[in-house]
Amino acid sequence: METAHRIALIGGGNMGGALASGWLRTKRGPVTAQELLIIDPHPGDAVQDLAANGGVTVLPELTAKAAAGLELVVFALKPQAFEPAAAAIASLLPADAGVISVMAGVTLNRMSMALGDRALIRAMPNTAAAVGAGMAVCVANDAGEALEKSVTRLLKGAGTVEWVGDERMIGAVTAVSGSGPAYVFLLAEALAGAAFAEGLPRDLADKLARETIVGAGALLAKSGKTPQELRRAVTSPGGTTQAAVDVLMGAGGGLPELVRQAVAAAERRSRQMGQDPGKR
Repeated sequence: METAHRIALIGGGNMGGALASGWLRTKRGPVTAQELLIIDPHPGDAVQDLAANGGVTVLPELTAKAAAGLELVVFALKPQAFEPAAAAIASLLPADAGVISVMAGVTLNRMSMALGDRALIRAMPNTAAAVGAGMAVCVANDAGEALEKSVTRLLKGAGTVEWVGDERMIGAVTAVSGSGPAYVFLLAEALAGAAFAEGLPRDLADKLARETIVGAGALLAKSGKTPQELRRAVTSPGGTTQAAVDVLMGAGGGLPELVRQAVAAAERRSRQMGQDPGKR
């Protein structure tokens, strides 16, 4: 007997692929390959691999037959593609199917306008979900405790999950953890470039930057100490690290001020994206 699809992922790009990979990375994940349906006419590499080697069904569009048994629908599209996609599938979804958006700036109000009166959850994950190390923060309308628990279990398959009661917090969440992996990758890129400029071979420079960030992250996760405590512990007065940190904390606020400005800019853009499409 064919297993009914329980969860539909609308969008198989970077974020959709990361979530699907995270959910299916272990045999005891929150969803099986047979229960997951991915809708995308042009899926990314990760989703193509799940279709070819993981047993996941990928369709170019949602059909009435495929939609009949759905319990959850996860929208992982570009924000500007949400309304057209929602219009195409709204009438196909079971009345009791919950909907999750992982799209930056797409508010619960926008979701309600496009999909009608149903249980809605807005979540902001990040691409570290692909390796089970993601961070997702969620907010719901009156979705109900049972659905919230189901969504928590699903998203925990790809990392850590938190809930907030005020949707206005999601813009800041987007700016910090949603966009945050890009900030870390930029740091790795800059650190490798600096190492190369000091005369190290490119492959060694890249490896040093990558492993240093991976190791520092693992230490931060397992030490139980704050970032400030760890930074101070490795920064001996008058030493090499102190010389570097003095530059990073330099005139105009240095790196902390740049990060503050970056997060503020991302949060502003998230609010702009959250406006009704006709007002942007």
